[in-house]
Amino acid sequence: MSRKPAATRRPRRAATSATARVPSVTVRHYCQGIGDCHLLTFTKADGAPFRMLIDCGIHVSVTGGPALVADIVADLKKETGGKIDVLVVTHEHWDHVSGFLTSKDLFKDFSVGDVWMAWTENPADPGAIELDKFKGQALDALQGASQKLDGMQGLNPYMQRVRDGLQAVLGFQFGAAGERVRSARNAAANLSAKPTPTYFEPGGAPQAIDGLPNLRIYVLGPPRDKAALRLEEKASEMFPLASGGPFARALASGLKMNQADDPTYIDELSPFERNIGTPLSAALNGDKGSDPVVDIGAFTRKQYSGSVSGAAPMEDRDQSWRRIDADWMGIAADLALQLDRGVNNTSLVLAFELIDSGRVFLFPGDAQIGNWLSWKDLKWPVGQATVTSADLLARSVYLKVAHHGSQNATPQKQGFDLLASSDLSAFIPTNKLDAVKVHWGEMPYDPILTALEAKTKGRVIRADDPWLADKDGKPAFVSPSGSILAVRSLQRDAARGPGGLWVEVDLA
Repeated sequence: MSRKPAATRRPRRAATSATARVPSVTVRHYCQGIGDCHLLTFTKADGAPFRMLIDCGIHVSVTGGPALVADIVADLKKETGGKIDVLVVTHEHWDHVSGFLTSKDLFKDFSVGDVWMAWTENPADPGAIELDKFKGQALDALQGASQKLDGMQGLNPYMQRVRDGLQAVLGFQFGAAGERVRSARNAAANLSAKPTPTYFEPGGAPQAIDGLPNLRIYVLGPPRDKAALRLEEKASEMFPLASGGPFARALASGLKMNQADDPTYIDELSPFERNIGTPLSAALNGDKGSDPVVDIGAFTRKQYSGSVSGAAPMEDRDQSWRRIDADWMGIAADLALQLDRGVNNTSLVLAFELIDSGRVFLFPGDAQIGNWLSWKDLKWPVGQATVTSADLLARSVYLKVAHHGSQNATPQKQGFDLLASSDLSAFIPTNKLDAVKVHWGEMPYDPILTALEAKTKGRVIRADDPWLADKDGKPAFVSPSGSILAVRSLQRDAARGPGGLWVEVDLA
């Protein structure tokens, strides 16, 4: 693919450690916390920079997120002069694409040569159409369940967790103003100078970039195989995806039945006629019912829905544990897992190989277990040799950790165990405090952090590292070290709160 010459690189801040070695690539990681945005800068043979931007978004739960992303886009414009050679959109989640919509007035002045997406985003692809149908059905059902649970009082602890979990998952699908993630993804696609994005699937010939003769780019995911797109937390626990959406259909049918306004509607499964009794919703709201002898509202409150007067016997004070009227919506938790992890498993996964040294930089998006396991049989003929995914992982010296370091985003046997380079370094785009706010108590997951620290000899950078809030801060590891030649950082505007706006690493 041919590229127009780009402007020369702007002068950078002084590095934490001076070195005469020339970086193979400079990666600027933006530190919005729950969200991804990474600028890769390669130097072409003629000395001009080649810019690749991977994603730009932030989770809707992050306070002041759109303003922070606007700062990021302004910094991107300042650094690149508004010229991006390739924009990579890894997958359709709000925390990866929101910026293209919320900061569209800033992005409209950018020049983007090409947009890369996975085959799963191609509206003309039959497999993508099938996946899209599942996502649409699931999202509509989850929205309905979330709205119903939001309006219910006295939920038991389990259903409270289901409600909170639904809100967290839907945060990947909607912005604060209710915009669907599809509009943000399409805004990114429309930035391309080409009529349509370029869609990729694994196993094709490695990509070559004009002017970068020392670089090959391998596409590892997302897989085509439906079995590999199933959602896994462990290899033995699999949930089917795109098999007609039985959970979505069941949940949607239940919602429709509960919201029926037609007075002639007959529920064939109900043991009572429609005109018999008092609707539970009315009783829960205190309706005394039509029987002058029995106060239905008081009876329901005492025997079923919750607390009564403190003068009542202890065994009568709180009967909310008996409530089952919302439990049928518990299936939403399973459906939410299918949707969330299914979309993450559609991440476009790229491995950048330096031909002369064989060193690899791995950017897996938010790939979860099903995506990772699908790579193990991939092979690429390169000259007289054959390159395998295991070989690429063994030679990986830099890892953008998938899905903010969650427990099901990097497998052990087909992931960490294959990352064998003694020069391995890693970056985790996460903010622990923001994760806790949306009820992700294990993001990043401690065992993954421990494994990374051991694999990298401490060369792990997190978006919420305390040293990034200090203009003179330095990472705990010595730089240069391993694959990292130098580290730089820039603090946020004070109005956005403490922390770094970005951290930048020179890699070799």
